[in-house]
Amino acid sequence: MKFCPQCGKPLETQFRDGKDRIQCTDQSELCGYVFWNNPTPVVAAIVEHEGDIILARNAAWPETWYALITGFLEAGETPEEGILREVKEELNLDAEIVELVGLYEFHRMNQLIIAYHVRATGEIQLSEELVDYKRKKDHEIQPWQAGTGKAVQDWQAKRGIFNEVISFR
Repeated sequence: MKFCPQCGKPLETQFRDGKDRIQCTDQSELCGYVFWNNPTPVVAAIVEHEGDIILARNAAWPETWYALITGFLEAGETPEEGILREVKEELNLDAEIVELVGLYEFHRMNQLIIAYHVRATGEIQLSEELVDYKRKKDHEIQPWQAGTGKAVQDWQAKRGIFNEVISFR
């Protein structure tokens, strides 16, 4: 952004609250806009279906990359509602929440991930965003270093599973 979304004046980088931040050149009471760059909330699910864990591949990813079901939390919904919606949209499965796995930072994408373990029923039908899925037993999944991989690692550890973390999926 080069111009303020509130008043249209130029934006510039200035030191504020201990960091360089993009803000409006008009810092009067009339505007005072600051781009805080807060993380985006994302929901993620370790989807248990018929005794297996479902990992999916996004159409934009390399053929070897499979991960959890994820999506952006929408305005007005709780994280629980959001993840159940995402499981339905991405896999066409009805799900129930088993447990909150945890909260995880994903700095590269400026996201806060809210991860759940869900149990799902129905017949899998992939959305247009997904091109493939794999079924894995809980002990067969190798967690990855970033993002939702940390949730998988924590979830497995609660079950006494300690697999090696891989750096590249």
